[in-house]
Amino acid sequence: MMKSKRYLLPILLISLAACSQQQDVSDAYGNFEAIEVMVSAESQGRIVAFVPEEGATLRKDQVTVVIDTTQLYLKKIQLESGFSSLVTRIQTLDAQVRASRVQMNNLEREKQRIDKLAEGGAATIKQQDDMNGQIALLEAQILATESQKSSVYAERKTLEVQIRQVEDQIMKCSIRNPIYGILLTKYKEAGEMAAPGQPLYKVANLDELILRAYVSGNQLSSVAVGKEVRVRFDVQEGMEECTGVVNWVSPRAEFTPKIIQTREERVNLVYALKIKVSNTGSLKIGMPGEVVF
Repeated sequence: MMKSKRYLLPILLISLAACSQQQDVSDAYGNFEAIEVMVSAESQGRIVAFVPEEGATLRKDQVTVVIDTTQLYLKKIQLESGFSSLVTRIQTLDAQVRASRVQMNNLEREKQRIDKLAEGGAATIKQQDDMNGQIALLEAQILATESQKSSVYAERKTLEVQIRQVEDQIMKCSIRNPIYGILLTKYKEAGEMAAPGQPLYKVANLDELILRAYVSGNQLSSVAVGKEVRVRFDVQEGMEECTGVVNWVSPRAEFTPKIIQTREERVNLVYALKIKVSNTGSLKIGMPGEVVF
């Protein structure tokens, strides 16, 4: 009897340890990734400044890259000169219209005087016709001048738009960082040529990482968007644990990625999920992680 009790205690301890290890087994495995933003050039030209180095912390809206704007600036000066010339033309045409209006008033007074003389027989019909002809000619000249003004106004509007376009291009030569984050990779250096759409650097916010993990179909009942889960990852002292939130579950199954092992190794189809995790500085992109539901 004593011998059976003596052997019972080790067996119970081994059973408890086995149960504890079974409860502590992770439910899913994956790797950490970040939302990476590729910053590209919007203008063409030589890069005159690219000061931040890889690993530097970038503020949002911080100017990181400056592209040469010499040609754009000269084009803006040319357009502004043409704009000033059009303004002068408009002023000249306005003066011509005012002078024609004054002349028209004089002719209309002269016409009234001739009409009165004609009623008394002191003026001839030819004089009346000549006066009417002068008034009609002057009216036509005023209309022509007004038409020229409309054309010049249209040209001025076109130049205004072109100037705004050049100003926008000049502004886009100063690349502003879109998000707060770490400069991961530089694809260009100062002195090299940039082209529209060409990547300049890659940035990511490492304060919050995404653990992309995979679960089998019979585990989907344990997963829901917004659910808090336990996330584990390797550190020098062993395993560290933090809390994460599931923010995406794939609606489609896919074949098990070769670098991923699920709880059931023979499972052929798995579902991807993303877990948002706050980074205290220990997490890096590409690190493996584990999930406990």
